[in-house]
Amino acid sequence: MKAARSFAGLLLCAVAPLLAQRGAPPGPANPFLGKTEAVAEGETLYNQHCTKCHGAGGGGGDIGPAIVSADRLDIGVSDAQTFNIIKNGVAGTPMSPQRLPEADIWKVVTYIHTLRGTAIDNPLPGDVAHGEQVFWGKGQCGTCHMMSGRGGLTAPDLSNIAGTRKARSISDALTKQQHRVYGSGGAHLQALPVMDSYLPVYVTTADGKIIEGVLLNEDGYSLQMIGNDNQLHLFDRAKLRRVVVEPRSLMPTDYDKRLTPDEFKDLLAFLTRQGRPAPPPARRGGPPEPQEP
Repeated sequence: MKAARSFAGLLLCAVAPLLAQRGAPPGPANPFLGKTEAVAEGETLYNQHCTKCHGAGGGGGDIGPAIVSADRLDIGVSDAQTFNIIKNGVAGTPMSPQRLPEADIWKVVTYIHTLRGTAIDNPLPGDVAHGEQVFWGKGQCGTCHMMSGRGGLTAPDLSNIAGTRKARSISDALTKQQHRVYGSGGAHLQALPVMDSYLPVYVTTADGKIIEGVLLNEDGYSLQMIGNDNQLHLFDRAKLRRVVVEPRSLMPTDYDKRLTPDEFKDLLAFLTRQGRPAPPPARRGGPPEPQEP
């Protein structure tokens, strides 16, 4: 019973104790950071001890808060602080010290780190060069998507996809019609809504010509679209015979079936490395930073 209560409060902590920790030395480095095997083991440990309170994937549960974002005041903002919370607990809260081997605690921390970071911080393993070939070749991703100035215009630019999305989110977008998106504080959306841009549009002009593409913008007087010819088209709606906009995405969600397992793995390895790391969060509290002479 005591052990169950102990784990029931895993990572649930108060703001005040952490405020006192700010400005303290950074603490020991995570020995498992970047090690895929440790992430998998940490996920297993998390599911055994933490899911009941903090939810699958750190998205929040009935008892504990979401832990997928490091910008919350009541959750450790670094791996060292998260390790300290799990190992030593937080006085005055249900979070008591956890009797786990330090190596196991670090593995849980490593898994939480991957939940918090974007894909550029936690890229997936695979042959990146081969993944790039799949992107431009068999996967036909570049037909619609732009990447570093190259590719199509009828879908979002993916040049910074790994800097803005989590690795799991990228994988889910390629394989699931509906999937959860975890942002700051947890699962804000249970399923991705239909995008309000890049919707398929079919325009019939006054002379009967049909132009297909994706919608950029429209109002009662005009319509702008990117055609399948990757050209911008501007129309006076009064001069159009017909306009059909479909409320669906053109994005295929069966890449795990279109590609071989190795091709799909390598495509993810490539995509999860496309982007730039987010700037470090603004420093909150603690003593002033030392000034350069």
